[in-house]
Amino acid sequence: MTESLVSRFAKLNPLSKLSAGVYDEDVGEEIDETTIAGGGHGARQTTITKSQLRVSHALKSFLVKNNVLSEEEASLESEQPSTALRALLDKSHIEVPSIVTDRSYPLPEYFISSSHNTYLLGHQLVGKSSANAYETALNAGSRCVEIDAWDNEDDKDEPKVTHGYTLVSHIPFRAVCETIRNVVDREATQSSNTDGYRAAPIMLSLENHCSVYGQQRLVEIMKEVFGHRLLDRAIRVKGHQEQAGDSDPVTLAELGSKIVLIVEYHLPEEADTSDDDSNPNSDDDEVRRAQEAYQTKKKESTPTIIVPELAELGIYAQSVKPRDDSWLEGVLKDGPRNHLINVSESGLASYMPAANQMIARHNSRHLMRVFPKGTRISSKNLKQVPFWGVGAQICAMNWQTFNASMQINEALFSGTDGYVLKPAALRAGGSMSLNTGRKKRLVLHVAGASDIPLPEGQEEDDVKPYVTCTLVHTDELDGNHPKSKTSPYKHHRLGFLHRGENPPPTDPIWDETLEWEYEDNELVFVRILLKNDASFAENPVFAVAAVRLLYVVPGWSFIRMLDLKGRETKCSLLVKFDVSDI
Repeated sequence: MTESLVSRFAKLNPLSKLSAGVYDEDVGEEIDETTIAGGGHGARQTTITKSQLRVSHALKSFLVKNNVLSEEEASLESEQPSTALRALLDKSHIEVPSIVTDRSYPLPEYFISSSHNTYLLGHQLVGKSSANAYETALNAGSRCVEIDAWDNEDDKDEPKVTHGYTLVSHIPFRAVCETIRNVVDREATQSSNTDGYRAAPIMLSLENHCSVYGQQRLVEIMKEVFGHRLLDRAIRVKGHQEQAGDSDPVTLAELGSKIVLIVEYHLPEEADTSDDDSNPNSDDDEVRRAQEAYQTKKKESTPTIIVPELAELGIYAQSVKPRDDSWLEGVLKDGPRNHLINVSESGLASYMPAANQMIARHNSRHLMRVFPKGTRISSKNLKQVPFWGVGAQICAMNWQTFNASMQINEALFSGTDGYVLKPAALRAGGSMSLNTGRKKRLVLHVAGASDIPLPEGQEEDDVKPYVTCTLVHTDELDGNHPKSKTSPYKHHRLGFLHRGENPPPTDPIWDETLEWEYEDNELVFVRILLKNDASFAENPVFAVAAVRLLYVVPGWSFIRMLDLKGRETKCSLLVKFDVSDI
């Protein structure tokens, strides 16, 4: 690496400054081992149960006024919730249909909670690598993690994991494997036959930069560390239809809780599609030059031929960067049968929406992995919902920050084992078009909240909280999702001048409805932010939540709000979703 490249990277700002949340769509903070949300793993542990939450007197009065509970059931004058109020608190605001977690379908018919550059903590170019980052991502629900393997100049027998051509630190490949193995073993002991609590396959997206000897060491280390946990042969016996063609593909259930490898497959005269965004868009000259230097260095590298011992482990997924559009016709020219199309977000978006049905048809039978464009160096994320809309199974998220896209990721995979069955329209034999042709109306009734978490140093009297919601739909490729918000809640300090309930700003009452009209399909989400109507340009976020409309339950329910690290707070929001035909 040249001295000039090092100096340019050294001048880049750290993640904490780059992802401070200037825009609503990207607000989020750095994820750590305390994070429980992001991929929706149902087995996550919480420290505060819903029945331990407090419900403000104002919200109890609201429930009585709206005939949800009687005065006795609301226990208006008691700090302890009644049986009826506790039942309402314990009621989940979502219910995942059993079909969504049915494992009897072919692997390509599932969305998979996925992580990009999993080893990184923070920034993509100057951050640190850590084996613990794999445990964090897997614990929060990721089922597909990425490993970038390189030769280790200091010890050729122990390959390393790092982000090449950058200042990112490196860690031993062996340490990564040991961490993943330990998670697999722990999940096996904690598994139960309940949706969201079952052990599920872990897919490893292996990006290889090793020499022939280095690749052989990768295989030896994986077999040594993973042992029986590694899927090293086809599930079914030789001669079965699985080996003859794709008419009887392997199902998710058959993979059990194995470690499944995604191995690269290099086509002859393969085009370089590793970075489809070659024009960095940073306003900072130093950052832009550093990005350009990184891209130049990366493009100068040549693909390493995959040795047979490693190639053989790519049993159900061989990652290909296509050199032409033959895959759109369903048959990848010169490609392996179990190919996985590996494409950047901008590369895939260039085909959309004109080729949406062709992409979806391909993805009904073969895997696709979409990764963030190269300019997302601060670990911001791709907007994955339109890509899910064409059946892309693996939308690789920068798991480093719990930003808007990670919140939506949590909404899709919440209450599942990290695998979600696609809508029937996107599965084999489907129409390949999600929209039903019907128009829907969503009315979100926002009652109020209890115990809004205030940042350190924030004075309660200066807070004017409001709720702002975004309807996220597959049709919005450019991210222009419609928003709606409540009025800011203002506490009347001279309470005797105010009629009725006058709760403090941390227990606001809005009693407002927010409305949207949209094209009906099964991949529509609502992202909810609790914000402060501050006097300056950026209104700080107190807490967040996101839901998939398919999962919401009828009637009033309390949503447990999350902080910007993806941790549960003591704050709950009382809402009711009403969806109707237009």
